Amino acid sequence: MNTKIWRSPTVDMLLAIIVLGSLWGLSEVALSSAIRAAGLPFRAGILTGIGVGLLAAAAGAFRRPVLLALVPPITILCKQLVVPILHMSVLCQANSCLAVLLEGLAVAGVVYLAGRRLDSRLAQAASGAAAALAAAGAFHLLGTWVAPCNYLLSFNGPAGFVRFMLVEGLVWAVFSAAFFPAGYAVGARLRETILAPTSKPWLYYATSAALVVGSWAASALTIAAGF
Repeated sequence: MNTKIWRSPTVDMLLAIIVLGSLWGLSEVALSSAIRAAGLPFRAGILTGIGVGLLAAAAGAFRRPVLLALVPPITILCKQLVVPILHMSVLCQANSCLAVLLEGLAVAGVVYLAGRRLDSRLAQAASGAAAALAAAGAFHLLGTWVAPCNYLLSFNGPAGFVRFMLVEGLVWAVFSAAFFPAGYAVGARLRETILAPTSKPWLYYATSAALVVGSWAASALTIAAGF
C-alpha cells in the first residue's frame, strides 16, 4: 500500500528557517571557538561570511526576502545556550547576538532591493558585500550602546566609525562577497531537487531533523566543554 506523505510549502519554508538558523548557530558557537583556539585571523569576517552564505541559500531556495529576517532569532537562541548550560547572563552574548540580527536584516533588505538582478553572480557578490557593510556600520553605531565592550570602545573618538569600517567592515564585506554566490547557488540547487514538489518529502524532513538536532547538540557540547 502506498502512503503519500502530506507536504506544505509553508512547512518547508519554516523548517528551512530552523535548519539554517541552527547551522548558523553552530558556526557561531563551535567554529568561532575553533578559530579562536587556533589563533586564526579574521574570525568575525569568516563567521559573517558563513552567516551571509546561509541566508543567501534561503534566498536562492525560496526567493522571499522576508524569510531571511526570521533566521537570526533561531541562531540567537542557539548562542544563548550559554545561559542554561553555563548559567551566564543573557547580556554576555548581547553584542554577538546583535551582530547576527543586523546581518540578517541587512541581507533581507539587500535581497529585497536587488530583486531579480540576483540571477547575476556579480550582483550576488555585490549584494553580499553591501549587506556586510550595512551590518558593520549599524553594529558600530548600536553596539557601543547595547554592550560597549573594550574592542568597540577602542573605535570611539574622531574618525572611529571610519576606522572600524576599514578594519572590520571591509573584511566582513570580502568574506560575504565570496560566500553569498556560493550559498545562493546551493539554495537554487535545493529548490530544483529536494525542495521540488515532485521530490520525496521524507528525505527533506529527515535531513532537516538530523541537521537541527546535530547542530544544537554539537553547540551544547561545545559550550559545556568550555570552548
